Amino acid sequence: MATIGLSATSATRIRFAVSCLWEVLASVRILRDPGVPPIFRTWSRRARLSPETLLWHLVAPTGGYTPDFLTPPPTGLSADLRHELAGLRATPAGLVREHLDLLGAGLPEPLRELRAAPATGLARLAGEIESFWQTAIAPDWPRMRALLEAEVHRQARRVAEGGSTAVLDDLHPQVTWQGGRLTIDQPHCAAPDVPHGSGLVLIPSVFVWPSVLTVTAGEVPQLAYPAHGVATLWEQSSRSAEPLVALLGRGRAALLRELSTPRSTTELAGRTGMTAGGVSQHLTTLRAAGLVVTHRQGRSLLNTRTEVAEALLAASQSGRTTGVGVPPTQVTVVR
Repeated sequence: MATIGLSATSATRIRFAVSCLWEVLASVRILRDPGVPPIFRTWSRRARLSPETLLWHLVAPTGGYTPDFLTPPPTGLSADLRHELAGLRATPAGLVREHLDLLGAGLPEPLRELRAAPATGLARLAGEIESFWQTAIAPDWPRMRALLEAEVHRQARRVAEGGSTAVLDDLHPQVTWQGGRLTIDQPHCAAPDVPHGSGLVLIPSVFVWPSVLTVTAGEVPQLAYPAHGVATLWEQSSRSAEPLVALLGRGRAALLRELSTPRSTTELAGRTGMTAGGVSQHLTTLRAAGLVVTHRQGRSLLNTRTEVAEALLAASQSGRTTGVGVPPTQVTVVR
């Protein structure tokens, strides 16, 4: 259990960030746990990490302590692995030793070597992280990053409409916001409480699913939580969506189902077999109906399902015709 105090002023200093290091550490944690969750099994088939590496020894399975120096607060949405690794290599030797000492006596040999020569060990660790990234995460990173940035856009809209409370109230079942305090229900967490006034960095993540992870040490506390849509990241879209087809037409229904993660027009064309022009026309209609939004990521335009579209899909999959939480006037039938 950990609590983070947020005064009225510090609540306005909540910011979002995307971090490559957080994804690496959370994914290694999955590999170290006894069983890989079903949604990550496709990914885990190519993810390999030797138990002889520093990275393996530093990242604890669920319920254990992972040294906080591995997760310095990310600075923004850039998610630049090289920049983050440069920061990791520059970690002060005293901080490395302080955090390793929290693991207690009987450190394994790789961690004893890291404690004895932090600069050398951090250089080795950075190399291991980069190697793991290239084989285990980089192939999926464009889609993962698009999903994470779409989550930031989604939460930004909620903040604009209802303030930071709108986000904190239902961020995750393990997180409770009440009386100016954010309480994180983690049975094995021994993180120190954070007094009022420190602000907060919220980090949407793919691999922390289905729980949350916290780092309360340092200048600004961090809370990593599962981004919306993680469960479908490696899932192939179903073709049996006849109620949705009847409502939207086959082409638009197919596009909406393919948008389980943000995708460009070109990617949608490749996945559906439609022409890019046909996809563009359908997306224009879906945007007008309030089912799709488009945002820029670098030089690409990515399309994302709205919350109205998510509710519509959920209703069509369950066979419900009412009670999906969306007033009928919010959905326009498109032909």
